[in-house]
Order: sequence, then C-alpha cells, then structure tokens
Amino acid sequence: MPFSVKQQEFLNNANHRWNFKQGATRSGKTYLDYFVIPMRIRRMIGKPGLSAVLGVSKGTIQRNVIEPLQQIWGHKLVGDINSQNKCYMFGEWVYCLGAEKINQVAKLQGSSIKYCYGDEVARWNRDVFDMLKSRLDKPYSKFDGTCNPEYPTHWLKEFMDSDTDIYCQRYTIFDNPFLDKNFVEQLCKEYFGTVLYDRFILGEWKQAEGLCYPKFADSPKDYTLNDVPSDIIFGQIGIDFGGNGSGHAFQLTGFSQGLKKVITLEEHYHDNKKKGILSPTELERQFVNFMKMCRSKYKFPIIDVFADSAETTLIAGLKSISVREHLGVEIHNARKGEIIDRIRLYNSLIAQHRYFIMAYCKNTMLALQSALWNSKKQEDERLDDGTTNIDTLDAQEYSTENYAKDLMEVRL
Repeated sequence: MPFSVKQQEFLNNANHRWNFKQGATRSGKTYLDYFVIPMRIRRMIGKPGLSAVLGVSKGTIQRNVIEPLQQIWGHKLVGDINSQNKCYMFGEWVYCLGAEKINQVAKLQGSSIKYCYGDEVARWNRDVFDMLKSRLDKPYSKFDGTCNPEYPTHWLKEFMDSDTDIYCQRYTIFDNPFLDKNFVEQLCKEYFGTVLYDRFILGEWKQAEGLCYPKFADSPKDYTLNDVPSDIIFGQIGIDFGGNGSGHAFQLTGFSQGLKKVITLEEHYHDNKKKGILSPTELERQFVNFMKMCRSKYKFPIIDVFADSAETTLIAGLKSISVREHLGVEIHNARKGEIIDRIRLYNSLIAQHRYFIMAYCKNTMLALQSALWNSKKQEDERLDDGTTNIDTLDAQEYSTENYAKDLMEVRL
C-alpha cells in the first residue's frame, strides 16, 4: 500500500532525537511504523547501545507491534517475545517491555539505548518516560513514538511542546486517504458531541467535560426495550462492590449473535447509605438470589462473572458460595481498563444503536443519563462524589469488558 502525504512527510523529516506522531485513531500513524522500525534497527546494527520497544504492556506490544510486523515481514525477520522479554527482529535482539510501571523496565536502567520505539506513549508511567530521557545518550540515539491525545495539560504534551530536539506531527482521521469513506462517516457520527470526537477524529488534546454519554442522555427512550429480544445467545454478569458512601451492583448483560447487540437485562443495586452496609454473608446471599433469578428467567447460558478486582476477600467469598450452591459460574477478576476506553465503548454502541436497556432497569438508565466527567481533575475521571451511581456503571462495564475489542470492531 502506498504512503499518504502525511506519512511521506514523516519519512522525509523525522530525523530528530525524538520523533512523534500524535492524533486521531485509524489515521495511519502506526501503520507507517511497521516500515520505520526495521529501517531504524538496520541502520544501527553494530553500534553500541540497546534497542527497545516499549508499550503500555507486553500484551499491547504483542498485539500492536509484533504481530503486525510478523504479518508484513514474516517470522524469519520478526520472532516472538521470549521469556527474557527480548525479540529477535531484523538482525538485532530488541527488548520488549511494558511501560505501565517503572519496575517493568528495570532491565533498561543503567543501559544506553540507541533506538526505542514507543507505542501509546501517553498511557505510560511518567517515571518510565523520564528514565528513558537519560538512556537515549548516544549521539545517534533516536526515539519514534505514537499516541492518541488526552487532556491538554498531560505531561507528554508538555514535553512535545518543549524546545527539545523533537519532530512532531498531528494527524486527523481525514489524513488517511485509504479508509473507506462510509467507515469514516459512521465513526464521526459515533463520536460526535463528545470529547472523543475532538481527540479521536480531530486529533486534538481536549479536556473531558460535561456528560459522559450525551447521546443517551438526550434520548433514553430510543434505547429502552419492553420485551426481551429473542436473539440473545449468552449472558455475562458484572459486579461492583461499594463502600460506605456507595453500593453493591450486579448487572446481567445479554449478547446477540455476532456481538451485534448488547442488552442490559437485569440489575440489582444495594445502596449502603440508604439500606445499611451488608455483611459479606448477606452480600453472598444477594448474589446467589440474583444468579438463581437470572437462571430461572433466561434459558441462554450465563457462565462468566466479572467482579471488582480490588476486593479479593469478597470475591473469594462469592467463589466459595458459588461452589456450595452449585451455581455453575466462573468468577473472574475484572480487568478494570482505562475509563476513557470504557466510556468510548458504550458511546460507540449507543451511536450505532447496538446498546439497549430493559425498561425495568431504572438504576442503569439513570446512571447513564447522569454520568459526568470530573471537572476538578485534569485526568480522564468520571465524577464519583456520591451524587451519581458509579457502581452500576462499573458493574455494567465489567460485564462486557472481555469483549470490548471485539465489540468495537463490529459494524452493522
């Protein structure tokens, strides 16, 4: 595939110590790097220093960098990440390390780095990035990195706006001439009216503010069902455990064939402020009752439960009583992904008219209508001051998180 005008500009001008491509999703930022990475590595073979690929985690590096490189160049030129977190690619051993925590990249401390590729840099631990600055210490050291924009005062934007030796490009989705026009049009509609449009379409660093789900809040009736759809093939349950000022939430979500529709079928919310704090035993009993009610009401399989991973003791109790009561479910720790990704998923489903709520799930409807961004925080944070029902939203998101990537890829 030929390169776009924007990609050609990068190839011609990205000769600085730091070279960044920032901006919209699907704009061609990362695709170009599958040709830049081998070029950089080959040019530096034999020179002192290490080569590295850093990403949010080793899993994202595998998915975003290694597998696409293998598809283009083959497994002979690009190997797999071994137990020492190294991958042999283009004639060089390259460290592949997650940058979410400083201890993940301890192997690079004290070492000179001649080349580093950075994936999703805005989501790194800042200490990792600061450490990297001191490691790119050769006259020929180079860094290539990509990121999607976040809030305007983000530490990475401050660095990119500095007078360091930096080449930086900003991409909009319209800079990729190879995307299907209908896909671009639909994506614009999905994100319109939210901070995601500014960031993921226009490639701008914008503060998240106002309603988290404006399209749903404007017209909740468009997403409300009175009759349970007949095409649901399986269900999953999400659980969030609340503290003194919040509550415990259980959410049953149904999925249709091909993940084309997602439906909130049942909810249970115990408000600790109004009804009193539950003992672990009482919580377990409520879960058993909820599980048995769902099983008796619906004939499709309900096997997986995803619970707030912060409460290991409560999860252990649910696992024990599930065995004793022969519930036949697997209780997993929720991954609790980035809040912006969770909100992005549901805004996308809402915009495509793929997410629905049963009319009797009043707590879920109100939670979606009233959810706000925290105006007092620069980071992407949903307001959680007791005025809105965050517990129900968390439980709802846990019930779908293991299919988040697949759900985002479906288009009707």
